Amino acid sequence: MTVLTIPVKSGDAGARLDRWFRRHYPTLTQGALQKMLRSGQIRVDGKRAEAATRVDEGMEIRVPPMPTAPAPIAVREPSADDAAELLAMVLYRDAHVIVLNKPHGLAVQGGPGITRHLDGMLDALQFDADDRPRLVHRLDRDTSGVLVLGRTAAATAALAASFRTRDAKKTYWAIVVGEPDPAGGRVDMPLARVPGPRGERTGFAPEGQRAITDYDTLEVVNRRAALMELRPLTGRTHQLRVHAADALRCPILGDGKYGGERAQMEELGRELHLHARALAIPHPAGGTLEVAAAIAPHMEVTFRYFGFANPKPAKSRWLRG
Repeated sequence: MTVLTIPVKSGDAGARLDRWFRRHYPTLTQGALQKMLRSGQIRVDGKRAEAATRVDEGMEIRVPPMPTAPAPIAVREPSADDAAELLAMVLYRDAHVIVLNKPHGLAVQGGPGITRHLDGMLDALQFDADDRPRLVHRLDRDTSGVLVLGRTAAATAALAASFRTRDAKKTYWAIVVGEPDPAGGRVDMPLARVPGPRGERTGFAPEGQRAITDYDTLEVVNRRAALMELRPLTGRTHQLRVHAADALRCPILGDGKYGGERAQMEELGRELHLHARALAIPHPAGGTLEVAAAIAPHMEVTFRYFGFANPKPAKSRWLRG
């Protein structure tokens, strides 16, 4: 089996190393990647690296023999339908940033069994830039809403840093089953990947990473369901879903993974009701970018069913000073 040395192309500049591997080796598990990093089998420009290491154009990545050893995958040319779909998602665009309203059900990146994903279609959003835009952060496939792309390596790095340092102020809407008690406050519950009967999942772990979510209950219907505003201060995997189900005892509607059958209402389908509603983030060129996204169609149906207010999102704007 061959060790490869692969140069980073311009379209991958600014990406985290683990995201580079997820894109080019979608069958490689996170556990296997971490083991290769710890043992020094993966290197960047001949040096040991971490999952969060940022790669830039021209850097060389040492790729050891993969457990399933697929060749690096190419980004496929988006079809005309793909391009039209992506253009319809655009909430905001300038020379530095593109913001999308990602639909429910569209994966952000590839992985086992995922052949169609946003990262594979970003050429359709290159517009007049020299390179394709780059992912700054991720949303779960079944979470809809605000998703940010960087149009240059520098912009991507600056935007990603804002997410890491909590300068990005994120607001989510969720419909949950039951009535949260108390109606507002803060969940501060450490999380880690833990084994379970249906495989590994995120859960409470005293030795895990600190995970903090501020929340308010906006509306309640007969103690059966509630519309909540969730403001995560950290960005752990499935943080909002676990905090709702395990800390507040009110799973997000449609979240079978963390809420089981108690998260389902058969008359409303089984889609996850979690939406990245708004974001305020430092703009790479100064000032603050404020964006908001309309809820997904299946959530519109549920809003009408319960009579929840659904105000039109504020217009996206760049406050330059």
